[in-house]
Amino acid sequence: MGWGLDVHRLGGDPPILLAGVEVDQERGVIATSDGDVVAHAVADALLGAAALGDLGTFFPSSDPQWTNADSMGLLRRVVELADSMKWRPSFCDVTAVSESVRVAPFREEVRAALAGALGLSVGQVSVKATTTDGLGWVGRDQGIAAVAAVTVVR
Repeated sequence: MGWGLDVHRLGGDPPILLAGVEVDQERGVIATSDGDVVAHAVADALLGAAALGDLGTFFPSSDPQWTNADSMGLLRRVVELADSMKWRPSFCDVTAVSESVRVAPFREEVRAALAGALGLSVGQVSVKATTTDGLGWVGRDQGIAAVAAVTVVR
């Protein structure tokens, strides 16, 4: 089992993506890649479950080749890395944390996108959302975060 966290400051070029799904076409995030916090948290959770390190190990933000990278493409590469070590995802649970980005209208699309990238059925992927009730930088609507747990089997 692995756990992942990703955070990005709001303010970059639109759109905001969650698992490759456009959930906000008016705003963006500041990031090296496309800034998809859900894809990044899930990838980190999978890397952790396979004891392979973290996203920065394989896709360092200091390397210009990852500028504007497709985060779902990175997630698919992480699935291949885990598979090369004989690990495959068995379940994914992710929570997006934002004061204003609404996940509910896109939940099923996000679940389907993650399921496709992870090689799972939609029934093996849970997508939730929460706010911080106005507390902290997320509560001030300065950023967006995601946490994820992924289990793996041999």
